[in-house]
Amino acid sequence: MQGQILLGFDVGSSSVKASLVDAASGRCVASAFMPEHEAPIKAMQTGWAEQDPESWWQYAKQALRQALHASGTKGNDICAIGISYQMHGLVCVDRDLRPLRDAIIWCDSRAVPYGQKAFADLGHERCLDHLLNSPGNFTASKLAWVREHEPDVFSKIYKVMLPGDYLALRLSGTAATTVGGLSEGMMWDFREERPAGFLLDYYGIPSSMLADLVPTFGLQGEVSAAAAAELGLRAGTPITYRAGDQPNNALSLDVFEPGEAATTAGTSGVVYGVLDHVAYDPQSRVNTFAHVNHGEKTRLGVLLCINGTGILNSWMRRTLFTPSQGENGSGLPSYPAMNDLAAQAPIGANGLTILPFGNGAERVLGDRETGASLHGIDFNTHTQAHLLRAAQEGIVFSFAYGMEVMHAMGVELHTIRAGKANMFLSPIFRDTLASVTGATIELCDTDGSIGAARAAGIGAGIYADHHEAFATLKKLQVIEPDTKNLAAYREAYERWRRCLKEE
Repeated sequence: MQGQILLGFDVGSSSVKASLVDAASGRCVASAFMPEHEAPIKAMQTGWAEQDPESWWQYAKQALRQALHASGTKGNDICAIGISYQMHGLVCVDRDLRPLRDAIIWCDSRAVPYGQKAFADLGHERCLDHLLNSPGNFTASKLAWVREHEPDVFSKIYKVMLPGDYLALRLSGTAATTVGGLSEGMMWDFREERPAGFLLDYYGIPSSMLADLVPTFGLQGEVSAAAAAELGLRAGTPITYRAGDQPNNALSLDVFEPGEAATTAGTSGVVYGVLDHVAYDPQSRVNTFAHVNHGEKTRLGVLLCINGTGILNSWMRRTLFTPSQGENGSGLPSYPAMNDLAAQAPIGANGLTILPFGNGAERVLGDRETGASLHGIDFNTHTQAHLLRAAQEGIVFSFAYGMEVMHAMGVELHTIRAGKANMFLSPIFRDTLASVTGATIELCDTDGSIGAARAAGIGAGIYADHHEAFATLKKLQVIEPDTKNLAAYREAYERWRRCLKEE
């Protein structure tokens, strides 16, 4: 593997990141992202969100150029390319493989009524049994919206694809997708193990619009001469991996098997657990997709999303403090200082309970928009410290509640892996999560583009399997459940559940 460099792209809605990883050592030799400030999202109407697919290509070129320059790597040194991307988007191209319109991205909600009607018309049981989800606001429903509202565009569509498929198209000149990609778009039938013809027929979508299937790991295409000239790469460099951002985040944390879960806790939070059999939540409170290693063995990713996560912590920071309490000219206290203050309050915050659902409708609550709420406050007892602790505990308890839904589907979690970032920088957050769920938490040093690069090594045959690819994954910290205080954590969680039931 000497001298072999793996390239990983991560196409997000705010930026495109490129990372170069030395295949032999597993070390990231350089990373860069573009644009430097958050990429624009077009919102012509309330609830809409679009981006120009061509902008992703330009950002990818710029980020790669910076990474190559920073590391001194030559384009000829890159031996394989992997791609991670924002899920659930819709890109429509014509026969010249050019976008017919801006991409409708993951956070666009215009297709919600289409998914709801399809769910009712086709039947809940049929949709859940075959798609493992409601058709919802996913890619197929977005394409149904285009068919009704933009018939001229629809009539010119040659292929539809996801954001990562488009980047691969620009690299290779070939339109392709994966089973995982079709599953996240509600276009894969898990019972029939083929594209979901019954939903496509209902929406009036010809199956010929689907891009050709390629394996998640393996040769998906090669960098064309034209793209090589633009990027400074070697023509023929293989593209050997692609996956949506949440499955890829799990891969980046070496989460492949049942009992393991990947977690993120930024503005919103995600728990992504692996399941070894076809199952779904009858109320569709969590989503199920093909995991990156789904194939000969059933490996599904069950995704829980909590909208009201770090945004509650940041709201507390803005609301409870004044600029005079700030540090180092920041204007407000640092998050580590807030964590130290929260630690002054005991487990359970002396009976103070916060429900964190103040960032829109929560799928885990059946798409209810309950808002955030505070319960049990005592004006003579509770302080800023209690509020901060109750907020963090409330976020953790929402994770635990969703994980109970996952458990009912058969998802057993004994190991939770996460990057050491955002809410996982808080000892209260991670200690409470470990203690309430009974899982061991492992904090690792990685990100999506680095994971995609390692995965490209698997797809290219440079690594024998994921065990070899992630043998050098660095664990920064391991957190075990606090056995001495389990009763206090459980009492606080049960009180939180009672408050939720009363809402």
